[in-house]
Amino acid sequence: MSSHIILERFLWFHDQIRNNHHPNAKTLAERFEITGKTAQRNIEFMRDRLNAPLFYVPHLRGYAYEDNTWELPGLWLHEDELISLVLSYRLAAAVPDNSVKTALRAFLNQIIANHASADFSIDELSNKISVKNIAYARTNETIFHRLLEALLKSHPVRIEYYSPHNDESTTRDILPLHLLNYMGTWHIIAYCSVKKELRDFVLSRIRFVGASENPVDARVSALRVKDYIRETFGIFRGAKTQNVCLRFAADIAPWIAEQSWHPIQETGTDKDGRLCLTVPVADFREIKREILRYGSQVEVVSPKALREEVKKEIEKMKNIYS
Repeated sequence: MSSHIILERFLWFHDQIRNNHHPNAKTLAERFEITGKTAQRNIEFMRDRLNAPLFYVPHLRGYAYEDNTWELPGLWLHEDELISLVLSYRLAAAVPDNSVKTALRAFLNQIIANHASADFSIDELSNKISVKNIAYARTNETIFHRLLEALLKSHPVRIEYYSPHNDESTTRDILPLHLLNYMGTWHIIAYCSVKKELRDFVLSRIRFVGASENPVDARVSALRVKDYIRETFGIFRGAKTQNVCLRFAADIAPWIAEQSWHPIQETGTDKDGRLCLTVPVADFREIKREILRYGSQVEVVSPKALREEVKKEIEKMKNIYS
């Protein structure tokens, strides 16, 4: 039964009580052409699940409110909207903040409890749907919560940031502008007072977050932040790109054909079943790791520079195992 039909019954029953008409299961059943048992269940749902202050008036053979100021819940969703909300709870598994997830769970449970059409629960969904990430950087819950709060309130913060590239830690004031989950790892895009520009900070490398004593004047538009993300993240991102052509072995070609590497990727299948994938790439670093992940089942056709880089990496690997 769709939720808007059930809501219509509740609204009618509620309106009848507010107008002192004292409705009951019989009048509800007659009005909506339903059985008496169904009508009684609807009334019990209003009382037990929606917390309507209903009481039966024997001499009037109908219901009234103990508190006439009570109103029906203002939020009422269709079943597909309810499912989408509950599904969002499972997709939020990657959020390393238990307080946020606990609040989300309580909020969704309250919504579900107020909907007669909901025949599922978060616990049931947890047993049927899950999200797993691998090879991602773990994020400290306190660090995440403080940065999220600073981001939403547009407050600058002082951070201690560790860089594995030079094995050094620095302290700087930043203004968080965008929180990004890239391939399971959380990043904060922020204006850095030291570099005087947008910078990407990996949350797992932030050792400390505290209040900033200095204002950070960053006049950066949302469009500039989006451009920065587009230029910085992904194996295909950047202002300048060049096409990379990869040839995959026939036995993994069906799996590669399922994958979306880029909106304008091109694929073709040879007579022997091998698949050729062509994508625009701005940087060789990540695409090279993807190529090495597939080992002997992929060959770099072009460009020559990438082919040589992969060849050199294979030689280094050979020296390790020789």
